[in-house]
Amino acid sequence: MTLLGARTAPVALTAGPLPGLALAAGGVGAAWLVHRALPSVPMLTAAVVLGVAAAHAPGLRTAVRGRGRCRTGLALAARRLMRLGVVLLGLKLSLSDVLGLGWRTVAMVFAVVAATFGGTWWLGRRLRLPGDQPVLIAAGYAICGASAIGAVGAVRDSDEDDAAAAVAVVTLCGTLAIAVLPLLQGPLGLTDQQFGRWVGAGVHDVGQVVAAAQTAGPAALGEAVLVKLLRVALLAPLVAALVVAARRHDPRPTPDGRRPPLVPLFVAGFLAMVALRTTGLLPGPALTAAATAQELLLTAALFALGTAVHLPTLATRTGARMATLGLAAWVLVATAAYAGVALTG
Repeated sequence: MTLLGARTAPVALTAGPLPGLALAAGGVGAAWLVHRALPSVPMLTAAVVLGVAAAHAPGLRTAVRGRGRCRTGLALAARRLMRLGVVLLGLKLSLSDVLGLGWRTVAMVFAVVAATFGGTWWLGRRLRLPGDQPVLIAAGYAICGASAIGAVGAVRDSDEDDAAAAVAVVTLCGTLAIAVLPLLQGPLGLTDQQFGRWVGAGVHDVGQVVAAAQTAGPAALGEAVLVKLLRVALLAPLVAALVVAARRHDPRPTPDGRRPPLVPLFVAGFLAMVALRTTGLLPGPALTAAATAQELLLTAALFALGTAVHLPTLATRTGARMATLGLAAWVLVATAAYAGVALTG
C-alpha cells in the first residue's frame, strides 16, 4: 500500500494545476524579457504570442492541449487570474479624472464605444463567426482588449477556444496600431493632445495605448491614458448589459437553480477598486505595487489563453473571416475615434 501511495502521488501532482501554473509563470518571465529587449512591445502582447508559440512547440503542445498535464493550471490562469487582474485594473481609474475630461470628451467616448461594439458584433454575426467570437471581439475592440474579452467571456461562460481566438486577433491588431497610428498624426493634422485622445479612444489595450501615444510626447500620453481609462470604466455597464440580455434571451435558471448575477463578483470588485482609488487613501507605493501585480496577473492569463490557440484549426474554421472582422473593426474604431476627436476639438 505504501508503495502504491508513493507511486500515485506524483500522478496526482501532475494532474493538478501546478504544472500549468508553473508554465504560465515561465511565460510571464519570458514576456518580461521580450519587453525589456523590445520596449515597444507590451508584455501583454508578448505573452499572447509566446502562448501561441508554446501551443505549437514540439515539446509542449501535448502538455498544453486537451487533457495534457498543464491544461488544468493553464485553464485556471486564463480564468481566475484574468478576473483578479480585471479587479486590480479598477485602481488605475479615479472618478475625479473622468470628470476632469469634460462632458464633450465623455460623450465622445460613449459614442465611440457604442459604435465599435455594435458595429463589430453585427459584422461578426454577418460573417457567421462561431460561438461567442463576435461578441468577444466586439468587447475587446470597444473597451480594453484582452481584459474585456476575459470579463465578457467569464459572464457568458464562453468556450476557451473562442476567447483565445478573440484575444489573438484583438492583440495583433492593437499591435498594428502601435506602428501605424503615429505615422498618421502629421497627415491628419492632429495636435499632440488630439493625437493622444485619438489613441486613447481607438487603441484597445492600455499597454498598447501607452506605446503608441508616447511617440508624441508627455501631453499626448496624458490625454491618451485618461481617455483610455474612461473606456475601461465602461467595462462594468457593458458586462451588466450583457447579463441582462442573456437573462431575457433565456430566463431559465441554470441546472443548479441559480441565475447569473447582474453584476458578477469580479466586476463588483473592479467598481470597488475604482471607488477606493477615488478616495485618494492609497499611497503611491501601494498603487505602484497593485499596477505591477495587475500586469503580471494579466500577462499570465494571456499566456494561458494563447496556449489554447491552435493555428491550423483556427485558419481552417474562421481564419479568413476572423481576419476580415479584425481589420474591419480596427478601421471602424480608428475612424469613429478620429471623428469623435475632430467633432469635440
